[in-house]
Formats: sequence, C-alpha cells, structure tokens
Amino acid sequence: MANLPRGIVYTLLLFSWVCAVTATVSYDHKAILINGQRKILISGSIHYPRSTPEMWPDLVQKAKDGGIDVIETYVFWNGHEPWPGKYYFEDRYDLVRFIKVVQQAGLYLHLRIGPYVCAEWNFGGFPVWLKFVPGISFRTDNEPFKAAMKTFTEKIVYMMKAEKLFQTQGGPIILSQIENEYGPVEWEIGAPGKAYTQWAAQMAVALDTGVPWIMCKHDHVPDPIINTCNGYYCENFVPDKDYKPKMWTENWTGWYTEFGGPVPRRSAEDTAFSVARFIQNGGSLVNYYMFHGGTNFDRTSGGPFIATSYDYDALLDEYGLLNEPKWGHLRDLHKAIKSCESALVSVDPYVTWPGKNLEVHEFKTPSTCAAFLANYDTKNSATIAYGNGKYELPAWSVSVLPDCATEVFNTARVGAQSSPPKMTGLNTGFVWHSYKEWPLESTEKDSFIGYELWEQINVTRDSTDYLWYMTDVYIDANEGFLKKGESPYLNVMSAGHAMVVFVNGEYSGVAYGSLEVPKFTFGGKVKMWAGNNKISLLSATVGLANVGLHYETWKAGVSGPVTLSGLNEGTRDLSKQKWSYKVGLKGEDLYIYSVNGEKSVQWTRGNALIRKHCLTWYKTRFNAPEGNDPLALDMYTMGKGQVWINGRSIGRHWPANKARGGCGDCYYAGTYNEKKCLTNCGEPSQRWYHVPRSWLYPTGNYLVVFEEWGGDPFGITLMKRTVESGVCAEGSSPKLACGKV
Repeated sequence: MANLPRGIVYTLLLFSWVCAVTATVSYDHKAILINGQRKILISGSIHYPRSTPEMWPDLVQKAKDGGIDVIETYVFWNGHEPWPGKYYFEDRYDLVRFIKVVQQAGLYLHLRIGPYVCAEWNFGGFPVWLKFVPGISFRTDNEPFKAAMKTFTEKIVYMMKAEKLFQTQGGPIILSQIENEYGPVEWEIGAPGKAYTQWAAQMAVALDTGVPWIMCKHDHVPDPIINTCNGYYCENFVPDKDYKPKMWTENWTGWYTEFGGPVPRRSAEDTAFSVARFIQNGGSLVNYYMFHGGTNFDRTSGGPFIATSYDYDALLDEYGLLNEPKWGHLRDLHKAIKSCESALVSVDPYVTWPGKNLEVHEFKTPSTCAAFLANYDTKNSATIAYGNGKYELPAWSVSVLPDCATEVFNTARVGAQSSPPKMTGLNTGFVWHSYKEWPLESTEKDSFIGYELWEQINVTRDSTDYLWYMTDVYIDANEGFLKKGESPYLNVMSAGHAMVVFVNGEYSGVAYGSLEVPKFTFGGKVKMWAGNNKISLLSATVGLANVGLHYETWKAGVSGPVTLSGLNEGTRDLSKQKWSYKVGLKGEDLYIYSVNGEKSVQWTRGNALIRKHCLTWYKTRFNAPEGNDPLALDMYTMGKGQVWINGRSIGRHWPANKARGGCGDCYYAGTYNEKKCLTNCGEPSQRWYHVPRSWLYPTGNYLVVFEEWGGDPFGITLMKRTVESGVCAEGSSPKLACGKV
C-alpha cells in the first residue's frame, strides 16, 4: 500500500476493520449489510419502560405486521442504576427480556445505549446521583463523567454479550448508538466537545460488539462511527463520508404533549411522503420515533412539564391499539418499498425533472427497475408522463412503481381504514375515602434549618416531587394594614415548577411555570394577624430537565427573593431569615398509596368526605372489568397530583392545566412542524391516564389519588378504550385498497 494515495489507504484500512470485526453486520455506501446482503430496513421505536412486559409481545407483533424489520430502543440509565452500583433489570426495566421478545418475533434490534437519551425522560436518562459526583460536568471532556458513562456502557454491553444478543452471536442486535444528538452541543462548547466525541467513539468501538456504532444528529463523527439524521424530513441528509450509508434514526411521527400545551398530530400522508422521499434519495434505514410511545409511568416524564402520556401520534397509540389510518397507510408503503428493495440497494437513482415541482427517481439494473414519481407542489395535483404511461399525482405526494410501470402506492391516497378511538365509561361504583394532608409549619419535627433559600433538587435528590419551605413572620400590632383591615402582599420567586402557598395554615393560592418558562412568581395579598405568622410553601417539581447545555446545573424550587410588602417599613425581604425544610409529604412517608400503608392514617367517608380541598388523598377499591380492552382513568374533575394503582404509580395527573394555543383544520400538504395540526385547545392537555391491565387483580384493586389543588373525586371514571370500525378514505389506491367495512 506504500505507493497508494493516503485516502485510499485509509479507506482500505477502514473496510478491513469492518470486515474483521463485523463478520455478520457491516456497511457500505448503500446500506447496512447483514450476512453480506444489503438491506432496506424499516424500524420503529418502542421504549420498554413506557409499557409493561405483558404488552411487549403484542406491541412487537403489531410492529412486525406493519412491515417493521427493526425495533429501536434507548437504554434508560436512571431506571437501571437508581443508586451508584445498585442495578435494576426487572419488570418494565427487564431489558434482556424485551430484546428476547424482539428476537422471538424474528426482528432485529437497534440498541441506543447513549447513555444520554433526552427522550422527554426525567433528567435525560441520567440518574440524579450523577449530578452530585464531585467535580462532574455532563457530556463534555470531564473525567468523572466519562468514568461513570464508561462504567454503565460497559455494564450494558457485557450483559448483551453474556446473553449472546449481538447479531454476531446469533442475537438480534445489529446496531448500537453511543451518545445522542450531540452535534449541537459539540458546536456550542467547542474543543472540549470535540475531544469528548472522539473519546466516546473510541470507547464504544473498543467494546468490540461486532456491530456498527452510530452517532445521531451529528454532522462529523470519528470513523468508523456512522452519523445519522433525526427530524421530520431527512431526504437531503448526506453522511459525513461517502462510504457510509444514509440512515434516519428518528422520523418524528408527531410530537410530545406538555401539560398546558395542545396535542400535536402528524398526518399519515405527510409521514409517508417523508419516508418515500428519503428512500428515493438513497436512504436505507428509516426509524419511526415513535412506533409506540406509551406512558411515562411513575415520575419518569422530564421536560419539565411533559405529560404522563407519551402517545406521540405514533403508529400504535398509547394503549397499544392501531392508530389508523397511519398504521395501515405506512404498512402499505413498507410493502411497496420492500418490493423495490433489490433495485434500491443495487444502484444509485437516475433523476429527471419533467416539470415544475416534479421529480422522477429511477433505479434500474439489468434485471430490475423501480421508480419513484414525486409532486412537490403543496396545492395542485399533476400528471407525469413516464415510460409508456401517464400518472396522476396529488399535491405533496410520491408514487411508487416497483416495476417502473405499475403504481402500487401513492403517499397522499390513504387506502387504510380510518378508525377513531373511543373512550367508554365503566360502571365501577367508586366509593371514596379521604385523608387531609395539613400544611406543615416551621416547628415541624425532623425538618432541616437554614438561613437562606435552598435549591430543591440539592435537598430532595429527586426522591419526591415535593419540598416544604417554611418560615415565621412577626407582625407588629401597630402595622397600618391591620388598622385599615387590609392585607400585605406576598411575592415569591421560584425557579420552578409549581407551588401551593399557605399562610397560617390557610390556602392562599397556587402558581406554576411552563415548559418554555419553568420559572414563575407567586404574588398576592395574604391574611396576617398581629404576632407570629406561619408561611408554608409547598414547592413541586414536574419532571427534571432532559435537554439543554449543562442542564445538570439548572435549578428548581423557591429561588427568591421572597418579600412581604405593604408594611410600615415598606417591603421586608424574607429570603435570608430562618427557613425550615421538610422533604416530601406525610402520606408519602407513610406509604398510604400502598396496601401496606393504607391503615397508617385515619380515612373519612360519607358526609365527612373532603371534596375540592387542596392536599387531599383519596382512596377506593374496585374490581377489574371484564374483557381485554385497555383501561384508563378519566381525571377531568381533578386538579393536579399523582395516581397509584395497587401501590404502582400511573404518573402525574394535571387536567386543570388546559391546552393553550391555536388549533384548527389540518391540511396534510406542506412542510410539517410541531406547531402545525394542533388539537385539544381549551381542553385538558391530558384527560385520560393509562391503567395497565396487568397491574390489576380480579377484585379489590386499591386506587389512590393525591390532589394538590382541590378536585372532586366523584367525577373520576374508569374507562375502556376501543377502536370503532373504520371506513376507507376517498381516493384509495386500487392496488392496495383497504378491507371490507
């Protein structure tokens, strides 16, 4: 090789490395090669902790039935290592079991180890204890962080090897990911980011998994890592080296829902259009993020302010039911693409432009021919003359011709059934009992004392959403507001996320931020008397930040200043005086949400039942309804809080936070973003909360609701979710028509 140009020598060495360590899985400029064969791979994201193990086989089978080849999942570090060195791989976090379900279905798996995941997941998937490692700085050239990240990555890789789950061992894993969407971060922090990227790539490759590694949303990555695209459209994405395949790791099927925001939807037509454009432009792997979004059980939603539902307008809805017509329409697209596979993986397309906004991609070999005909106009249909025929293309659409003659699919002609979901109330006969959680005061035993306002996560370590801030205020009998029968004005500034204010044990109001601006200020007149007054602030987090530069430094809780104005002296700053702190709620300490803790407090019922009061716990028992339909709780009449079934957390409820924004009709054509096609405006961002069937017993199920603001439990209803029989959309393709109604 001494006489060859340096670039050719490097390329030969690269392919030598690939062949040497990936005897079963490799890649070239066209595609991933499995057992030496190029593949067009259709992938779908299913996150194992966002569903239950009992749901996994059905979810994976529905993915396979929908034409999926690969299941893609993140690995959730904070779920697997909740305390340093203490690992958990059971129940919803049984990663090996999930992968084996995928294997048993005959599908491949893409393991996105990260271990940073973003994913609207609490703290971006990092365990909160990581924040308190001395000298640490996340996702940069920082030794404490790299050491912890390497240890966890090795833990996962060695576990996969021990279970023989990599493709080279006969398992389903064909790809792995290190880091996640790091390109923008590297750009912002410069040299330390580049050094970190290089280190992460070398660390991953050295683990010798036998399958390629990727880095997504990253323009330039170290060889032999493959860089990939994330977004709504990736047809123009080009890998950083011409010997790498063009892959799309996240085709966003919709967008997440935030408390206080509308619910985004993305049409089946536009989703299919984006995939067809990507494939016709040389793409070889496309992954739907999400194929099944699922539920943010427990306190796993991040953001902050991300809703408990992670439906994402995915091909399978939150409950695992087919989201039609999207699922069926994309299934038909996958069939059409697969019928073109031999041509797609063999040659680059010959591209022609028969008219304005019109484009033809032809893949032709001596034995095969496939064509994609595109109309990019957002309003007008068009006719393309191609070969011996003429083809009518609706606006914003691509037609697929597997034999360069017969149109079998058009992205804008939806032939799948449209099947709207339906929520039906069940007669469960809830009989409610209540327990009032009284606001704590500065004299509370076991409280901590400080002479400043403490940052919330530093105190709670995210063991709970709640932290009490308590202080005393002395009011002189000569204060003018007392003589006038008026009230002073309390002003509290918070770094986030929500707060309930009490003065002398009486409710004084609530305040909260939003995903866009988590910081907020409570301001209002409060009743005070001469002598000592008790101020109690219950600060609540709504999931920790999951994205942003050095988000581990972001704060939550009462940040101050805290002031009292309208006094003879003017305004008094309370920020530096004596404060008491108490972590969590009494009901949490006593585990009253579990059967074992049920009898640790005195519950009331009947005429003594507490309704529409803040800080109230409610409990009831019910029998599981017959059938297998997915279940949910309608929480429409409640405010904000959390829900448990048989001691297991469904997640946060917040139906009082109504969706703000502009909703209206949605036209499929034209570039999509998360501000387009919004629904649910003026209604709760999330009304229904998934109750997994596998969490229920036949009889005597223990339901507990904690209400922060004051709701009416008599409006809570157990619902079943079903899908109504659909009808074929107009303009169905005659080649891939839907079934009989």
